[in-house]
Amino acid sequence: MKYRIGSRTIKTALGTAIAILLAQQLALDNFASAGILTILCIKVTKRKSLRASWDRFLACVLAMLFSSLFFEIIGYHPIVIGIMLLFFIPTVVMFKANDGIVTSSVIILHIYMANKLSIDLFLNELGVIIIGIGVALIINLYMPSADNRLKQYQLKVEDNFKIVFCEMVRFLRTGESNWSGQEIMETAKLLEEAKSFAFRDVENHVLREENDYFHYFKMREKQFEIIERILPIVTSLTVTLPQGKMIAEFLEELSENIQPGNTAHIYLGKLKEMKKEFEEMDLPKTREEFEVRASLLQLVKEMNEYLIIKSSFKTSKLNKPRKLEAN
Repeated sequence: MKYRIGSRTIKTALGTAIAILLAQQLALDNFASAGILTILCIKVTKRKSLRASWDRFLACVLAMLFSSLFFEIIGYHPIVIGIMLLFFIPTVVMFKANDGIVTSSVIILHIYMANKLSIDLFLNELGVIIIGIGVALIINLYMPSADNRLKQYQLKVEDNFKIVFCEMVRFLRTGESNWSGQEIMETAKLLEEAKSFAFRDVENHVLREENDYFHYFKMREKQFEIIERILPIVTSLTVTLPQGKMIAEFLEELSENIQPGNTAHIYLGKLKEMKKEFEEMDLPKTREEFEVRASLLQLVKEMNEYLIIKSSFKTSKLNKPRKLEAN
């Protein structure tokens, strides 16, 4: 496995040091716990970090309330900790702050070891909590831009689409191909990774619920499903017919224009005209020709669906050169 220091690792290291330093400078007891809170609250995305921070803050406040109630009424004894946790943990779960159980348990133990409740103790623990969580939230405000990586995913998917179309064109014209088909497996993997990465980008924008790239890759995924259905049709053709060569020309033009300036409705019109030409041609003379032409018509139908998917896709800020106006 490749050794790598990512941005999250750097933020965790930096945030932990800052949190402990601040807590120590303020002369707080158990100042190292501020660093632990920072480590636990720095997550992959801003939303996850906010959620983790809220869960831990809520659980820690509840821990202080439960501690004051149980320790002062029943006493400072290990058995009391066990009894308290029987009530405390279900309460935290009820508030859906499960992630804060471990952290709040540390606060409970701090109060237990102090063996006495006081305002100073509560303020100390509250200070540790606020510093630890606050530093994590501030550090996690910075998230590397995902646009460049998403753009690379987009271009690679489009390039693979072009290769697949070119291979279909080659087979329709010659009936031969030595293509390995590796772009098919590669594209399936790319689309999954790209969707996941685009969704993560949504989680890094607290007020934004959608991501244009995510919708783009969902659209490409639907088109890719059609490509996977088309390939067996193309490879099953046993003879080369004029209709096949016409489809080959259409696919070749389509593959060359997976880029700006060629919207799907233009190709839908061309596909409709080509289908009309097919209908005006002579009827098949042999069973084999009939079967091949039926397969070609199915191919045309699938390509029509492929273009409809693209035509219904709406773009906004991604509508830029070499981007989402591709077919």
